[in-house]
Amino acid sequence: MLNGKNDGNLTLKPLKMRTIRDNFRRKKILGALAQLFFQGVVLLAPIGVTIWVVVSLFNWVDNFLPNLLNSLFPIRFAAVNGQIPKVTGLGFVVAIGLVLVVGWLSSLFFVERLVSVFDKVLERTPGIKIIYSSVKDFLEAFAGNKKKFDQPVLVNVDAANVWRVGFITQQSNAHFGLADHVTVYVPHSYAISGITYIVPNTQIKKLPRGISAAEAMKYVVSGGVTTMDDINEEA
Repeated sequence: MLNGKNDGNLTLKPLKMRTIRDNFRRKKILGALAQLFFQGVVLLAPIGVTIWVVVSLFNWVDNFLPNLLNSLFPIRFAAVNGQIPKVTGLGFVVAIGLVLVVGWLSSLFFVERLVSVFDKVLERTPGIKIIYSSVKDFLEAFAGNKKKFDQPVLVNVDAANVWRVGFITQQSNAHFGLADHVTVYVPHSYAISGITYIVPNTQIKKLPRGISAAEAMKYVVSGGVTTMDDINEEA
C-alpha cells in the first residue's frame, strides 16, 4: 500500500510539472503575440487614420461639384443609372482653385470694401451673427490677420507648481474690470476642445523663445508624448 501510494505521487508530480511548464509557455506565447499586435496597432493606426481623413475629405470635396451642378441644372447634369457622373479629382481641383481666386480677389480694394459691408450685415443679423462671428474669429485666430494662438505660455490654474500649456488670447480684461488679468486658452490633449481661463499676470510664465506656438500646440495635443526634442528633429 505504501509503495503504491508513493509510486502514485511520483507519477503525479511529473504530470503537474509538465502542466505548469505548458501553461507558462502558453502564457509566454500569448504575451508575445499581444505585444506584437499592439506594436502593429501603434504603427498602423496613425497611418490608417491619416489616410482615412485625407481620402474622406477628398471624396467629400470631389462629390460637391457634381452634386451642386445637378442641383442647379438637373436636366443638363442629370444622374445616369442613379449616379451623378463625375471626373475624379475635378471637384477637388475646382474647390482649391476657387478658394485661391477668392483669396486673391479679397486683396483688391473694391472687393475688400464690399466684403466689409457684407461682413457687417452678417454680424448684425440676429441668429446668424453668432455662428458667423464664432467661425470667423476662430479661423482668424489661427490664420488671419488677428492671430491669437501665437503666444504660448505656462499658466498656473490648479495648484501650486502645477502648470498647463496655454495661449494668451487677450492681454487685458479691463472690460471685465480685470485690467491686470490675461485670458489664456488651454487646449485639451487628443481633442479639439479646450478651456478659457482669466488669470492674473503673476500666474503665467513665458516659454523659452526657441519654442514656437506650433510646437507648443503639438506638445499639448499629443499629451506630452511628442517631446520638444522630437519636434526639433522633425524641423
